[in-house]
Amino acid sequence: MEGINKTTKIQFFFRPFSPDPEVQLVIFVAFLVMYLTSLSGNATIAVLVQLNYSLHTPMYFFLAILAVLEIFYTSSIAPLALANLLSMGQTPVSIIGCGTQMFFFVFLGGADCVLLAVMAYDRFIAICYPLRYTLIMSWSFCVELAVGSLMLGFLLSLPLTILIFGLPFCHSNEIYHFYCDMPAVMRLACADTHIHETALYIISFIVLSIPLTLISISYVFIVMAILRIQSTEGRHRAFSTCSSHISVVLLQYGCTSFIYLSPSSSYSPEMGRIVSVVYTFITPILNPLIYSMRNKELKDALRKALRKF
Repeated sequence: MEGINKTTKIQFFFRPFSPDPEVQLVIFVAFLVMYLTSLSGNATIAVLVQLNYSLHTPMYFFLAILAVLEIFYTSSIAPLALANLLSMGQTPVSIIGCGTQMFFFVFLGGADCVLLAVMAYDRFIAICYPLRYTLIMSWSFCVELAVGSLMLGFLLSLPLTILIFGLPFCHSNEIYHFYCDMPAVMRLACADTHIHETALYIISFIVLSIPLTLISISYVFIVMAILRIQSTEGRHRAFSTCSSHISVVLLQYGCTSFIYLSPSSSYSPEMGRIVSVVYTFITPILNPLIYSMRNKELKDALRKALRKF
């Protein structure tokens, strides 16, 4: 009971990026700019899809859901990270607050990964079975796929968060990170974490490998279908609808695999923190840029919206 009381009273702090306040201020400004850019970019895509009837298709429906997920995903990290950058790591977070942040981060990140697989399936049906596309990708089925992505993210996040915060924390309370990431928090536990690390690795492997395998299989069939298209213009149009998605998949899965599928013995807190900046701040900025630059319908909708102002 005494151990539980000690754990519940613990407050965590995040290690500053630099002991120099001026360097911390520069990093704060960079993080703030990235956060605001991410919010505005993803919000723009979500609003464009909602307001333009021509974009009311399954592909853009899933893109809008992805944009909304990115907004909440980044917002689960950014405010606390920004506060700690300004306070030189002196802003405390309770163990409940840390657990809540971890839950939403894993929940939204997991749903994000599953949704990318759903988007690959949508492109597979559109290119390989164009005549049956409307019948297969009905609106009710699209909603079920989107809700299913959220449910899988939730079912992944809840047990992992409970598992990690069931550990006792009674020594160091400085997290070598800028948010409550699972590997960084587990390093502070004053108990054997081998079972927890194994569980994290297995679940991460399943969550990352299964959607990535489905995405890869989808694109094998997509490429085969594109190569059968006679006209160069037709092949280019078909490939352009997939190239943006492929770019986002490589960014998302590449960074998360580096963090969660690397052996715990080779885990570097400093490298983990740097790579995490990529998929928590930079990737949510790149997603709307990649889609808007490579998608003619989205660019046209944006031009029409800008002309009205």
